[in-house]
Amino acid sequence: MTNQQQRVDAAFRERFGRPPVLAAAAPGRVNLIGEHVDYCGGFVLPMAIERETVMAAAPRPMAGNAPVARVHSTAFQETVEMRLVPGGSLPSDTPGWSRYVAGVIAGFLDRGATIPSFDAVIDSTVPLGGGLSSSASLEVATATLLAALADHAISPLDLAVLCQRAEHDFAGIPCGVMDQCASVLARHDHLLLLDCRSLDVVQVPFHRHDLLVLVTNSNVRHSLDDGGYAARRADCERAAAILGVASLREATLVQVEASRGEVGDKGFRRARHVVTEIARTQAAATAITHGRWDEMGELMAESHRSLREDFEVSCPELDLLVELAASERGVIGARMTGGGFGGCTVTLVEAARAEAVIAAVTQGYRRETGRDCTTFTTRPAAGARLMKETAFSTASE
Repeated sequence: MTNQQQRVDAAFRERFGRPPVLAAAAPGRVNLIGEHVDYCGGFVLPMAIERETVMAAAPRPMAGNAPVARVHSTAFQETVEMRLVPGGSLPSDTPGWSRYVAGVIAGFLDRGATIPSFDAVIDSTVPLGGGLSSSASLEVATATLLAALADHAISPLDLAVLCQRAEHDFAGIPCGVMDQCASVLARHDHLLLLDCRSLDVVQVPFHRHDLLVLVTNSNVRHSLDDGGYAARRADCERAAAILGVASLREATLVQVEASRGEVGDKGFRRARHVVTEIARTQAAATAITHGRWDEMGELMAESHRSLREDFEVSCPELDLLVELAASERGVIGARMTGGGFGGCTVTLVEAARAEAVIAAVTQGYRRETGRDCTTFTTRPAAGARLMKETAFSTASE
């Protein structure tokens, strides 16, 4: 077993007095390019990271008239009970993390699945609040586990959409489907070119094995994050309505520029970001496929400028991290990633130079801000998987 599996196994035994019998794992994701366009039906280019949420479980006898799940989070040291019946409501004081689980459970019940009573423990190595999709990782791990517990067939895409709906309905976050699709569909050593309108997927090989993806967490979260995501989405929908298109995916740069007076300065800049970012993402997938890494670096830099100036979701700390990384030898490109207002940057860096780049970035960030950033490197990882009883058999004997 991995260290994380051992930790989950020990936590399950301590909490419930017996070993788990199966578990599901789902990775977080980082988006190389294609930010704030998924909810506009655009193209995105994420990859799974080597950090994941593991959810271990064991069925238990039903007590009472309805099956019940007892779910424990090691991160928050909280246990929540949920009735496994359609239409069950959550108390107002329900912890935020459990709402993602409850939303997925509701999705399976709506599909007619019969979920038996079970106990579960959740453990995650995906950083919380850093724009690396810790919520989608939790949702997908839950859904992968429930499909096995309920013996309920569901396609990978349907599972991703179910998880997206859980985040909309139970967490109140109007996210696109990129995060869930990446967590479900990612392949080892591949990037995922996802068309968020059709949900068509192209697996883009990450040919260069001498490259790493460096994720740097600014460890800041600005107050604009409170409602900022929903506000940007509303800006895009308003601009699309004025332009007379179903979403900004259908708009052209010529249309956007010609309608500047109608959409207003803010609407113009939001729309310009979306239209140009969609084009950048398609160009990036082509550049990587053909080994044009200098072009990829330029596209990442353009993406960051657009997010900073047109979409206004960057912040001084993210700008500094990008500037520090981009000035180092061995770096191909850097940009902010995720929803913004803080969180993480993503950097493509030669493996041989990674330690030197990390040292320069962390020291420069501390010098300029008085804060510490945190970093890790990853290669493109595989998507969600189910671990059967054999994953825990050695520890349970």
